[in-house]
Amino acid sequence: MPIKLLICLALTGLLFQSCHISTSTRSGARKAPESIKVVDRERMQEVYEEIKTPYKYGVVFRHPDTTKAIDSPTIFRMRDQWWMTYIVYDGKGYETWLAESPNLLDWQTRGKLLSFTQNTWDANQKAGYLSLVDTRWGGTYQPETYKESYWMSYLGGASEGYEAGMLGVGMARTKSVIQAREWQRLKEPVLLPTDTEARPFEDDKIFKSLVIRDTERHTGHPFVMYYNARTKAGGYESIGMAVSDDMLNWKRYGQEPIITRRKGICGDAQITKINDLYVMFYFGAFWKPGAFERFACSYDLIHWTDWEGADLIAPSEDYDEQYAHKPWVIRWKGTVYHFYNAVGKQGRVIALATSKDLRKSK
Repeated sequence: MPIKLLICLALTGLLFQSCHISTSTRSGARKAPESIKVVDRERMQEVYEEIKTPYKYGVVFRHPDTTKAIDSPTIFRMRDQWWMTYIVYDGKGYETWLAESPNLLDWQTRGKLLSFTQNTWDANQKAGYLSLVDTRWGGTYQPETYKESYWMSYLGGASEGYEAGMLGVGMARTKSVIQAREWQRLKEPVLLPTDTEARPFEDDKIFKSLVIRDTERHTGHPFVMYYNARTKAGGYESIGMAVSDDMLNWKRYGQEPIITRRKGICGDAQITKINDLYVMFYFGAFWKPGAFERFACSYDLIHWTDWEGADLIAPSEDYDEQYAHKPWVIRWKGTVYHFYNAVGKQGRVIALATSKDLRKSK
């Protein structure tokens, strides 16, 4: 083949590669093609073996008023005790509560953190999710302060009913994360589906959010929010990103969702870091029957490889026969604890699955 033709083909290949990298890079992402990686199947399988929890321990927490449904556990550790923020639905809307445990198995309610109010943008919906919890796999699981406060993002809205009306993201803060008292909320939401910057996949409602600190600033910002949102076109939920420099002002990151099936639900992300790899636990629903727990992996918090194997948790017992979803997963003293929202014959409760059979040791 003539040398000139070989050179032309080589240049064409380089041009194609450059165009491919450019279109793969999300809007607003730093220009670092070397960091854009797909996690290979072998590594994904290794992660699955590390995080799987085949032993269902059962229901570990019900709200004291069993007529009320509970949801969305966030587990953290302070002062040698375990704590859980969780949300309560009573038919009117969501409030956020706090519970405590000495051992991750036995839980007691301590009281409210976010309550109903009047004449506010979030009057009847305040579903909170603790921010800046240590993301290291097997780490301290202690929440971090920023500007001498602990932070919480929450699903907010004014309408009464189950996730009714306009729903967006609010932010709240407090000086003590383990006292059952009202958090101080920002007066206005930080993200709404009606924002001019809202992307097509989030133009209906915005649901659960998670805020972590990006210590390596993969996004160019110290704080990253993952949240699931619904589109009017198709009615499915996907997971998107936003970023902030101060926990108060948030801007969307990228133009497309980072996790989506274009049907059903992908939502309720939790992030942990295992060595050099970020792992996102999330739940799927209705793109196959029921609701179930999944995961994805990333080297940079931006580009995610979705696991295509077996569910981490799926309905199998009477207490989770309808839904097994909304994860919070930790590794503590050699055991993996996978908390999730179970819906079945015992109502809407918090259940637990583990990597070791803890019932044998009782």
